[in-house]
Amino acid sequence: MRPVYLAAVKRTPVAARNGALSDIDVTTLAGMTIRALLAEAGCDPDQVEGVVMGNALYGGGNPARVAALAAGLAQRVPAMTLDTQCCSGLDAIWLAATAVGSGHCDLMVAGGLESYSRAPIRQTRPRQPDERPQTYLRPPFTPWPDRDPDMLASAAAVARELGIDRTAQAEYAIASHGKALTAALPETECLAINGVTADPFGRRLSMSLCDRLPVIAGDRRFGVTSATVAVEADAAAAVIVTSQVALDRIRSAHRPVRIRMGLSGGDDPTRPALAPIKVTQTLLQKLDIAAADLAVAEVMEAFAVQAMACVQGIGLDPEIVNRSGGALARGHPIGASGAVLATRLWHEMQAEPPGSLGLALIAAAGGLGTGLVVEAT
Repeated sequence: MRPVYLAAVKRTPVAARNGALSDIDVTTLAGMTIRALLAEAGCDPDQVEGVVMGNALYGGGNPARVAALAAGLAQRVPAMTLDTQCCSGLDAIWLAATAVGSGHCDLMVAGGLESYSRAPIRQTRPRQPDERPQTYLRPPFTPWPDRDPDMLASAAAVARELGIDRTAQAEYAIASHGKALTAALPETECLAINGVTADPFGRRLSMSLCDRLPVIAGDRRFGVTSATVAVEADAAAAVIVTSQVALDRIRSAHRPVRIRMGLSGGDDPTRPALAPIKVTQTLLQKLDIAAADLAVAEVMEAFAVQAMACVQGIGLDPEIVNRSGGALARGHPIGASGAVLATRLWHEMQAEPPGSLGLALIAAAGGLGTGLVVEAT
C-alpha cells in the first residue's frame, strides 16, 4: 500500500444531548465541518474524490451524501455512510485510507456525524391492524437475546470480572475531567457553533460527589454511575485523507500525520468493552512494534472501566493516554466518536518528533473493536 496521510482535521465541539448543538440537524453539523475543514486546509473542494462518514442513529438514508452536498461538494462526488456503531467514525477513516492507499483515488474526506438530540424515534411496524407501533431504544447487536446485553450491564459485569471497583472507576473519571479542564486545545481544532468553541461538558468532580451518586448498573462495589459513563452527545468530525501526490497540493500550515495501519476485529459480544484489546495487540504485531513504542494514545472512554481495561490489557503507559481528557469529560456521539479520537490524536501528534507513533482505539456494541496507528512526519 502506498503512503497515506491525514492532511488536516476539523470537528465541532462535543456537546451533551439537548445541549448547545441540539437545535442543529446532524447533516448540517457535518456539512459545516467539512466546509470548514477544506477551507482551513487550503484544499480545493474539486480535489475531493469521495466522502465516507460513520453514523449510528440517523435512521436510514445516506447522511454522508446529504452532508457532502450541504458542504458544497460537487454532485459528482460519491458519499457513503458506514454503521459499525461506536467504531463507525474510525472505521470510515480507515476505509478511506485503504481506498487512497490502493491507488483508487488521491483525496477523500472521512469522519463521523451523530446527533442524539435530533435522532429519530424508533418504532417497530405493527403486524396486525389492531396493534400499535412499539417504540424501542436500540436494534439488536447479535442474533441471540441472551448474548446481547445492555451496555451498562455489560460494563458493570466487566468491572466485576476484572476487579475494577467503583472507586477506581471514579478516580479515572475524575482524572479525565481534570485533564480536560486544564488542557489548552488548539484554537483551530473545533469549529465555533452557537458561541461554543470547545467541549463544554468537563467539570470538577470529587470523590465525595462520586461516592454519593447512585449505581445505575451492577452492584454497589463494582457498578457504574453517571460519572463513570460517557454522556450521550452531538458532534461531527472530518479529516482529509490523501496520497503524497494530493498532499503536495494542500496548503495546510500543519504537519500531516501518516497513517501506518488500521484494523477492525470482533470478539465476545457479551463483553464489547474488551474487543479493542485483541485488535490492538494484532495491529501492533503486524507493525512489529510494542505498546511501549507508542508516544500518544487516544482511547475511547464510553465507560471508565472499558478504557481502564484496554489500557491495562494492551499495556499502554497511562501517561500517554488521553492527555487532554477523554469522552467521560466530553461526551459520546456514537458514530462520530472514533473520528473525534482521530482529530484529537492528530493534534496531539503535532507536538511529537518525526517518527513518533500514535494510536486511536474504540469498542462497539456487538463485540467490535477498531484501532488506528499513525506516525508523525
